[in-house]
Amino acid sequence: MAQGGCMCGNVRYSVEGDPVKTALCHCTDCRKITGSTYSTNAIYPEGGFKVTEGTTKQHSKTADGGNTITSHFCGDCGSTMWREGATFPGLKVIKVGTLDDIDALAKAKPSTELYAPERVEWVSAIPHAEQKQGMS
Repeated sequence: MAQGGCMCGNVRYSVEGDPVKTALCHCTDCRKITGSTYSTNAIYPEGGFKVTEGTTKQHSKTADGGNTITSHFCGDCGSTMWREGATFPGLKVIKVGTLDDIDALAKAKPSTELYAPERVEWVSAIPHAEQKQGMS
């Protein structure tokens, strides 16, 4: 079981099993959430996901693909830990950098890059990762 949480530690979660997909996302929303060039995501079945401490604040919006997506973040430190929505029914999109395992990012080599045409020009494509135009 993997565990994670926000920067200040007020919200904690656990997730069981292996991700069904690992993906970088280059969309505008992910850039704004991370304050960087993309987000690194591990997508898990929601049945193995559990909030173990605290309560998140949520922000919902219509994503680039047209579906509503909800971000769950700490109301104290602002860390976005996961997202969910109709684009990923039955799944939680975990922001890998919020997992406790120091090697989590190394273990989450992306199998897919979402919104690949929006990748900034000085970031190279991940070799052998599927390059998608959008979310699907």
